[in-house]
Amino acid sequence: MTENTLPVVLIVEHQENAGIGHFADRLRAQGVALRTVGPAAGEALPGTLDGISGLIVLGGSMGPGDDERAPWLPAARALLAEGVERGVPTLGICLGAQLLTTALGGAVELMPGGPEVGLASVRFSADAAGDPLFGGFAGGAVPTVQWHWLEAAALPAGAEVLASNPACRNQAFRVGPAAWGVQFHPEALTGTAEDWVVEEGDGLTELGLAGDAVVAEVRAAEPRLRAAWGEVAERFAGIVRDAERRAG
Repeated sequence: MTENTLPVVLIVEHQENAGIGHFADRLRAQGVALRTVGPAAGEALPGTLDGISGLIVLGGSMGPGDDERAPWLPAARALLAEGVERGVPTLGICLGAQLLTTALGGAVELMPGGPEVGLASVRFSADAAGDPLFGGFAGGAVPTVQWHWLEAAALPAGAEVLASNPACRNQAFRVGPAAWGVQFHPEALTGTAEDWVVEEGDGLTELGLAGDAVVAEVRAAEPRLRAAWGEVAERFAGIVRDAERRAG
């Protein structure tokens, strides 16, 4: 196949230092093309998912209702709702998961125990065994990069919780057959953590965290992060290809 005939995954990027990360190579290696839109990419979000085979909405420092600060958020919510309605394979990451939640009638709130920043594990339920994206993690704990002050506190009707940890109950969830939200950052490795430490500045000190220590923990876990979440990126690409074949 040529680049023009590959299934296209639309990437909604909210800010330049919160891109698709190591997912990019793993997705492309599995035979999908990536189209990145958003303010940093210099391309506005499309009005529909026509011609799009998969959707990934990334994280960002804004909240899911900060439409004045980020005027493209209504379009992102609309695309997420359309993805669920049409069965387009969809993944919302951190802010993307919160946008998916609010787009479908759920609620996002400040985390009552305070933000979750740095390396932390999430545990997948045994019931996740049948999930096409995360089933391989069922019953196990997996390291993640976390960076969030808000959480999906009330999931949309019919959503299934797949992973939790003590800080956040709804770490991963599925809505319908092919739409997922994750509160953590499966796309992020050490370089991203370094960028976010710089962005937070003195904010980490106020949380009692040292930026160097946060980055060091992520760096030490990077081989496990890359292996576990790179496989998820590949599975997502496979889901996109399968959906494209069925639709074709």
